[in-house]
Amino acid sequence: MDLKQIKELMTAMERAGIKKLTIKQKGGDELHLERQEEHPQSQAPVAAFYPPLYAHPPSREAETLARSAPAQKSLHEDASPIKEKKADEAAGKFVIAPLVGTFYSAASPDDPHFVKVGDRVNENTVICIIEAMKVMNEVKAGMSGTVAEIMVENAHPVEFGTKLFRIV
Repeated sequence: MDLKQIKELMTAMERAGIKKLTIKQKGGDELHLERQEEHPQSQAPVAAFYPPLYAHPPSREAETLARSAPAQKSLHEDASPIKEKKADEAAGKFVIAPLVGTFYSAASPDDPHFVKVGDRVNENTVICIIEAMKVMNEVKAGMSGTVAEIMVENAHPVEFGTKLFRIV
């Protein structure tokens, strides 16, 4: 089987919605094709380029405030998974990180934040940047509403699926 035939099979699998295909030929040759599941979260537009951003270390005053602040309990610390899900749904929807990287709330340290609590956003509003491998990736809201909470601090690392913003 040549590369052209394999590509045709892959195209046919995609059109038909087939996830796995195995072909066995008389000579004992075997071909296994398997498509990965598509994740709707990973389809967020993320390919925009910006000049490099440099994070500034927190000031001594910010460190002192962080140490003196009382430890806060998580909103759902004592809740069961069912109660947690209902509380999340009632609290609004979340914009999640589409990739691993460093979260930035502005294009540079001197620029204003893309959004702040109370701002109205729509699907195409750029709400932050996630830097991954020296590439600045725009993250858009993907929904309309009002920013109720910013859940990540500027210049902190995030993982795929991290909740960044709560939109109501």
